[in-house]
Amino acid sequence: MMNVGVAHSEVNPNTQVMNSRGIWLAYLLLVTMLHVILLSIPVLTVPLVWTLTNVIHNLVMYLFLHTVKGTPFETPDQGKACLLTHWEQMDNGIQFTSSRKFLTISPIVLYILASFYTKYDATHFLVNTGTLLSVLLPKLPLFHGRT
Repeated sequence: MMNVGVAHSEVNPNTQVMNSRGIWLAYLLLVTMLHVILLSIPVLTVPLVWTLTNVIHNLVMYLFLHTVKGTPFETPDQGKACLLTHWEQMDNGIQFTSSRKFLTISPIVLYILASFYTKYDATHFLVNTGTLLSVLLPKLPLFHGRT
């Protein structure tokens, strides 16, 4: 069966996007750019900027990886991708690949940095911990395919 109008070689490009050349660097640059932009706002303190960077990063990661289902591409998989989030589609569902490890470790590193620069203030710590859990728990294999 031929897929008319599909110009890519992947059955589902969502499965390999995090393995693309330079995507990890682009991801890190976007997070750094967000942090620098927040730092340039004079009314925000450094601890607040770290917490905001962490919260915004985790919110965006949660929305794009764990809530949006389906794919913007036409796929010949008989609708299987429509039922899965981007995280579940990544690397064809194989757990613990380098891309999945990178996307699991990066919010942890950001959390550690945010905790350090907020001097482990209780309020910042609770907010940062809550948002970290919101992006780490859905990544567990236990939650694969569950809504």
